[in-house]
Amino acid sequence: MKPNFLIFSLVLSLCVFFFPPVLSAPSCPLDLDYVLRIPWDTSECRGYHNPNNTTQISSNSSSPSTGRSRCCQTLLSLYGISLSQHLKKTSLFQLPDLPTSVSCLQDFQTKLSSLSLPPNLASLCFDPLQFVISPNICASIQSTQDWVKKLGPSTALDTSCKTDLTDLTSCDACVAAGFQVQTELIGIDGNKSHSTDCFYFAILYAAGIANEFGPESIGAVSCIFGLSISSSKRSSKRHSAFIFGLVGAGVAVLLMSIFLGLYLWWTKKYRKRTDVGEEEMGSRPRRPTTVAIWYKIQELEKATDNFSPKNFIGRGGFGMVYKGMLSDGTVVAIKKIIESDIQGNAEFCNEVEIISNLKHRNLVPLRGCCVTENGSPGESERYLVYDYMPNGNLDDYLFPVGKSENSPLTWPQRKSIIMDVAKGLAYLHYGVKPAIYHRDIKATNILLDSDMRARVADFGLAKQSQEGQSHLTTRVAGTHGYLAPEYALYGQLTEKSDVYSFGVVVLEIMCGRKALDLSSGPPQAILITDWAWSLVKAGKIDKVLDSSLLNDDGDSSTANPKSIMERFVLVGILCAHVMVALRPTILDALKMLEGDIEVPAIPDRPTPLGHPSFSRGDNNIFSISPALSVLQLHSGDMLR
Repeated sequence: MKPNFLIFSLVLSLCVFFFPPVLSAPSCPLDLDYVLRIPWDTSECRGYHNPNNTTQISSNSSSPSTGRSRCCQTLLSLYGISLSQHLKKTSLFQLPDLPTSVSCLQDFQTKLSSLSLPPNLASLCFDPLQFVISPNICASIQSTQDWVKKLGPSTALDTSCKTDLTDLTSCDACVAAGFQVQTELIGIDGNKSHSTDCFYFAILYAAGIANEFGPESIGAVSCIFGLSISSSKRSSKRHSAFIFGLVGAGVAVLLMSIFLGLYLWWTKKYRKRTDVGEEEMGSRPRRPTTVAIWYKIQELEKATDNFSPKNFIGRGGFGMVYKGMLSDGTVVAIKKIIESDIQGNAEFCNEVEIISNLKHRNLVPLRGCCVTENGSPGESERYLVYDYMPNGNLDDYLFPVGKSENSPLTWPQRKSIIMDVAKGLAYLHYGVKPAIYHRDIKATNILLDSDMRARVADFGLAKQSQEGQSHLTTRVAGTHGYLAPEYALYGQLTEKSDVYSFGVVVLEIMCGRKALDLSSGPPQAILITDWAWSLVKAGKIDKVLDSSLLNDDGDSSTANPKSIMERFVLVGILCAHVMVALRPTILDALKMLEGDIEVPAIPDRPTPLGHPSFSRGDNNIFSISPALSVLQLHSGDMLR
């Protein structure tokens, strides 16, 4: 019995040695079913069917904008949703160990494969270790308890990322809060190489803890994680609202028709017929009780010699401008309106009445208007009459064409022009109710009077705001290079949209460069905001200033105040920041220019973490809102 027992024990030991028991792999704690529910854009990750290519996709490649790196950026954003859900449930920012991380990535790949995506995407894009909890990254934070110990019970994310982030302004504020918290964490950690991890943690916290709608909400997915969402799923949620809106609109039209019929009946029965000559808007007499003068078309034709080409000044916003002389000898600029958002002559005349009441030293005075029938029923021609500005516009001095006699602007002149424009905008934004948003601040819309004082022009057909609300428009007016990103991309118009354009103009004045340099063709177009910001961040602010402003004679008595000029450049960069939340109001910008308040440190320009500057070396690329990416310019994108 003993020998047999020994033989059995030996055989059992050999079996255990050569055939160890198979341990079951840990199950993944992440719920990845949303990968199939969310209508995310899979196009970036299709087409990689080379099973022999196991080279890991890296953001450190020489072409970070290739499809493969964009695919990994998209997948990391998509995977981040599950990690933020996990954070919400467990208070842990990452996974507990390597086997669990491996298991989760396998499950993630299974979901991707079910969408007919290549079978090796997860292994190409990610290192499982990058999702494992570790005390050696970002201020040693591993859980929400660590987060609270380091940052306190409330952060900027808790307030700025709480609401529905489908609103662009809310999204901008949330992303700005993410950068603020990232900066705080880096300060606590002391190691700038952990900046990507810290922003990564801020994103997970914003979506999983701060946002009350949760990581899978459209706002969190599109704003915090930067994923493109198909509009078809979103439109179905609005279907009911659309039906109610349609019914409401029908009722409103019916009621309006009834009231209009009653009004016409009352007018016909009780009102005396007015004189036909006074009924035509084109022949309305001057009315001393109002500020605006209503000109006859014959007056304007006589003043411009029947709109002769020799009196043509140029094309301004909305129309053609002619120089003219009225019968009393007053020199005026007459604009023939070609296009306008204002529909209907009554609305147009009412707008002129409002604008003509605006009086400010730095606005071009609107003297009056003319509206006349052009022979076709229901069609009319509209004209605006302004005071004539003898020194033309700012663009003529900054970028003279041909044999221009205009001498370069001196520093005192440039400073005065910038201050004048700021004061004019401050009046439009805060000096009138409701506020007026210009929409097209640019060098050609800044006119110079006989004393070379700047006056803002073309505000007559700008948008008036409803107090406390931003204006959303489907028609974007303005000039590319000066347009704020949120206005150009989404049609969201606020006072900060004008501040962005003002910042571009400030940089043009201080740098002597155009807002948009297309000399190398659209793909290589250079925005002055990007160019100036990169030089200032590199500590080369001297290279930003126009060479004509720099005095090289060494005479301190005639040297220009360089520190003030640099302050103006910094204010211009701050005003032209791509994020709405980080721009000052025009009043604060004016105080900075005057030196009443300090110019804050210039914040970083948000770039998706797929950019090489955010690469950590372990393929950890985390995307943020696509609205904050650098604008891609195409020849067809140029707006009027």
